[in-house]
Amino acid sequence: MPGPLALFADRLNGVAGAERHAALGALARTGLPSRRTEAWKYTALRALGTASFAAPAAGYDTARAQALLDHVLATHESLATLARVVLVNGTHAPELSHVPDTLQVGFFNQSPTFGVQAAPDRDPLVALNTALAEDGVMLSVAAGVKAGQVAVISLGLGGEQAMSYHPRHAISLGAGASLSVLSVHAGEGAYFHNPVTDIHVGESAELRHVTLQLEGVEAVSLGTVYADIAGHGVYDSFALGLGGALARHEVHARLAAPHALVHVNGAQRLGGRQVGDMTSVITHAASDCVSRQTVRNVLDGHARGVFQGKVLVERVAQKTDGYQMNQALLLSPDAEIDAKPELEIYADDVKCSHGATVGALDDDQLFYLRSRGVPEIQARQILIDAFLDEALALVTDETAQDICRAIMTERFGQKGGQA
Repeated sequence: MPGPLALFADRLNGVAGAERHAALGALARTGLPSRRTEAWKYTALRALGTASFAAPAAGYDTARAQALLDHVLATHESLATLARVVLVNGTHAPELSHVPDTLQVGFFNQSPTFGVQAAPDRDPLVALNTALAEDGVMLSVAAGVKAGQVAVISLGLGGEQAMSYHPRHAISLGAGASLSVLSVHAGEGAYFHNPVTDIHVGESAELRHVTLQLEGVEAVSLGTVYADIAGHGVYDSFALGLGGALARHEVHARLAAPHALVHVNGAQRLGGRQVGDMTSVITHAASDCVSRQTVRNVLDGHARGVFQGKVLVERVAQKTDGYQMNQALLLSPDAEIDAKPELEIYADDVKCSHGATVGALDDDQLFYLRSRGVPEIQARQILIDAFLDEALALVTDETAQDICRAIMTERFGQKGGQA
């Protein structure tokens, strides 16, 4: 198997099943994306290296997994008390999980279901996931049920041999149901995490979905989310990107019926030579729908941030209200942001806007704080905190917002995000 697919050759040669074979065929035709692929123009996959990726071992070091989980849970007391489903190297770890009664919880390995939204024929990473998926979490909430909050925690334990895992998740809410999901990606060592999540939000249902990307410093994490929102439904999402050598959070959201609402917000704080990519395609496929997207980036060292946000308004989607903004704060002359906001509009009665800003810390604001006796390091941190605070304030689940702030405090010494 030539080219980049040779990294997975041993596993791809053993693929069985019609859907997996179709995905493998699509993957063979396209290969993994390169910078010649428009959607990957700013994000190269060189971080995958040249070593072949093996499947995770059947077992794992339980003490190591427990220690990593304990570290994650210690971030905030609320996180430790949440119901949780834990995966280690892409496989359900029941001994680390605590599943709530309000949810119907299944697993991909028990009933492999690929869903209808994800498109392996046009997305090579989804095709790779379809070919190699072995497990994943499937959450379902019955109509009218208020299911509370659950954490889905994915732990990667890299070893001496290069390893990749490709979980396939699904979340489905019946009419009038509600659920808050906190997806946590964490790990240590070198590994490749390639999750795909298929989401359906029923009529008048509400899903709050916060993703905390805390992958190990050597990890590559390329996650794809497909969300379909029915009439009067709400998909309120936020992604906080902090970890990984290379990370991409890609969301495809479709407003399928009138009066649907979607938020695809996020923030990244990166340093060293990290690369963080936030990509989205929001499709307005019905009238009277609203979408909002605000992404903020703080980049230091030689870090590079990528924002690609497309709002597609179909001809039938009259009275669309769409807003999109990407803002970046560069703390180093070597940091870089690549931003590509897009509007593609076929309706004539719409209210849509988009934009992007890039800048450094404001010298006048720094001078003001310094003139009042604030040390320079603290003054810089106050301004960074204030910049990120407006993004974190978009997390509508208070518990998840508190956890996000606690993680920022642990990693960067923020005082709760307050200036």
